[in-house]
Amino acid sequence: MVIDFHTHAFPDAIASRAIETLMEISGSITPNTDGTVGSLIDVMDQNGVDKSVLLNIATNIKQMKKVNDFAAAVNGGRIVSFGSVHPDAPDAIEELYRIKELGLKGIKLHPDYQSFFVDEERLLPLYETIGKLSLITVFHSGVDIGYYDPVHCSPERLSRVLPAFSGAPVVAAHFGGYMQWYDVEQYLVGKNVYFDTGYAYSRMPNDHGKRIVKNHGADKILFGSDMPWSNVKNELVFIKAMHLEQDEENLILGRNAQRLLEL
Repeated sequence: MVIDFHTHAFPDAIASRAIETLMEISGSITPNTDGTVGSLIDVMDQNGVDKSVLLNIATNIKQMKKVNDFAAAVNGGRIVSFGSVHPDAPDAIEELYRIKELGLKGIKLHPDYQSFFVDEERLLPLYETIGKLSLITVFHSGVDIGYYDPVHCSPERLSRVLPAFSGAPVVAAHFGGYMQWYDVEQYLVGKNVYFDTGYAYSRMPNDHGKRIVKNHGADKILFGSDMPWSNVKNELVFIKAMHLEQDEENLILGRNAQRLLEL
């Protein structure tokens, strides 16, 4: 089974506008879908992906509940949808309980889009509640090409707050920190945190990726594409190009995600 742990899609009514906005922010990067769930599933079919984790982000307070309503509406079948909370929302902790009640297995936090540093003390009650609810948390980690500086979730900052989750799974996207992979090796490798592989093809040296896998453990690596911003086919090529043992590759491509998502 192949599970893509890092994808994005939007409600049909706003997908086109959302894609256009994100393209502008990121320097006109070419998307690989039209931003809808249906288009995502089409790409999954073309590339042999069995299930995808859909990562939704509440980029402002007002849209938080709508984001989670959409996440719940598309959750099921081949889509495992995650919710989100905005740290500035006065009811963010209450919304975490609602996310749990909606049957969502995790949340996505994007410190750059949501304007917070991952190790701010005010976030600790949020993290502690996530741990209490045993939700999975996916962080955008490292540089974001649309918001280059400052980096709100560096590997060093993320390493400081991992204990606050009390063992609940934390996933640092983009191999632990996009474009900060030496810091990943210094601060996160060997810690109780998962990495997804999203957006690595043509950007990360294969040998560097392999070294992180070997030192961190293949059992803590999750295949991700970052669709629609990268191509699933290419990201699968990256996994193959690391020339891992077959069992390691199987863990990364799906078995770890099956275990984590309790599929």
